[in-house]
Amino acid sequence: MPVDLKADCIADSAGGLTFDLNVPQDTGTSWSAALVLRLRAADAGTVGTVTDDEVRLPLGPNGPGRLRAVLPSTVALAEGRWHAYADLGDGADPRRLLPGVNDLRSLVDRRPLAGIGRLGVRIPYATKLGNLALRSWLRGPHAEAGDILVAPEGITVIGRLYGASPATGAQAEARPRHPGRAPVVAVPLAEEGPLFRFTLPYGELVAHWRHGSEPWDLWLRPAEGAPPVRIARLLDDVPEKEQVFSYPTRPVPAPGGELRIGPYYTLDNDLAVRVTGPNEPDQDPVRP
Repeated sequence: MPVDLKADCIADSAGGLTFDLNVPQDTGTSWSAALVLRLRAADAGTVGTVTDDEVRLPLGPNGPGRLRAVLPSTVALAEGRWHAYADLGDGADPRRLLPGVNDLRSLVDRRPLAGIGRLGVRIPYATKLGNLALRSWLRGPHAEAGDILVAPEGITVIGRLYGASPATGAQAEARPRHPGRAPVVAVPLAEEGPLFRFTLPYGELVAHWRHGSEPWDLWLRPAEGAPPVRIARLLDDVPEKEQVFSYPTRPVPAPGGELRIGPYYTLDNDLAVRVTGPNEPDQDPVRP
């Protein structure tokens, strides 16, 4: 029976990953051995311009009982979840890898070069079945969310913009996730170099609430007429922010009863705001 193969992952500050596999010492290494990354079928073709759904990285010896593969930061991975396999070149089907020890210290408070055109983020994690996978993002430009304050006057977001510079007409936009339900709510952006700050007041969100739990996605438009940029939190070692970052909701008076409004991160780590009706649970049933 084949033994389970584990892979330790080491991240570098540029966005690259090194995989070190533990294998039996009597395992032969074929010239064609590779670590195989396969894009989850549900994510194929959903975001970005990268269409390859399989990436093969050469596996070579790295000491007794160890094989190593390197995913450079220059290799683009489409946004989504990638399953990791080992193909030992022995004619057998590639085998799912188990997670070993992850060294992700370089991802904590990662600060890419200000002029970077396209930002790649890869974070290894264990799936619900206990297998090794990567969560990948490919953004350019990118608006990184930082501190978020839920205050009486509104929700204040402070962040940093990569790959673009705020200019005349820069603004933040709250967009209703359900098209046609409400117009885009725009607020001015305060900027200092690559840093940005804005406050989203509750009034217009309340005015456009109709029923249930209504999500609004947050975007940043760097200048008048410029394409909008999704606001997200990607530059750390947490693959799923929804489970880690929790923010309070604010009770806000409304004609139909008191609403609750608060920020949250979606399953894709994008920043959003949820408006919840008087008789609705806080959980949003339609998060992406």
